[in-house]
Amino acid sequence: MNRTEFIIATSVILLLAFALGWFSHWLLHRFSRNAGNDLTELERLAQSLHETEEMRDQAIVWLESREAELGNQISQTEAELRAAMEGLREARQEAEEMRAYIERMHANS
Repeated sequence: MNRTEFIIATSVILLLAFALGWFSHWLLHRFSRNAGNDLTELERLAQSLHETEEMRDQAIVWLESREAELGNQISQTEAELRAAMEGLREARQEAEEMRAYIERMHANS
């Protein structure tokens, strides 16, 4: 191997080493950049999930309070209905007694 061939062989080896190093750096940079983006995306998704869970908890609290309020309204309405039915029952009984009294008065006259 003469001097020219040695210089060419050395140049080719150095060029291949440079190309391999550059390609390795490019791959490493590409994967590490994507991992960083993935972490950013994961943080954004975690924040969104946290906000969604808070909204869900607020909705559950609102729903429970609304359910309690409607339950109270139903209880009050049922109590009013029972009172109205009792009043109607008493009014019917009183009306029946009045009819019977009027019939007796007409029968005695």
